[in-house]
Amino acid sequence: MLIHIRLAALKDTKPRDYLIRFVLGGLATAITGLIAKEYGPAIGGLFLAFPAIFLASATLIEKHERERKERLGLQGLQRGKDAAALDACGAALGSIGLMAFGAIVWWKADWPWLVLPMALAAWTAISLSFRSRQSRELELTTALHTYDKPGRYTVAVKVIDIFGNDTMTLLPVNVG
Repeated sequence: MLIHIRLAALKDTKPRDYLIRFVLGGLATAITGLIAKEYGPAIGGLFLAFPAIFLASATLIEKHERERKERLGLQGLQRGKDAAALDACGAALGSIGLMAFGAIVWWKADWPWLVLPMALAAWTAISLSFRSRQSRELELTTALHTYDKPGRYTVAVKVIDIFGNDTMTLLPVNVG
């Protein structure tokens, strides 16, 4: 999967979306502060591994993906749900990586010269461990179709990558 920055997406985000992110992120941070005040910073710090912005971003990702597909004349509901689910998996792995980072810092706090490399290695190993399928074989599926009459037809070509992301294009085909 090629990771890229799409600056044009900034135009898709409305001020209301930023407000939702700010309010929900602030609420998550405030709740974490209350937990830390009641149970101490060690317990409160555990809740900081949960990305506060995730509360809003999952719904906004779903909305933006759905709207993008619908602008192309396609059904975007499932794609939006899949994109939000993929973001949730990434947030969960990132949180587990942060917990491993914190555990190593706590365990080896008396060895400051070794803490950062060990904690960084643990976070990297966990964060990258589930990034793709183990099998990288390409599965090709071909649907055969015979047209009864000559003419101009439109064929849909759909490609699904190893992460389940899909793209589809419509191609004109002349038969006969």
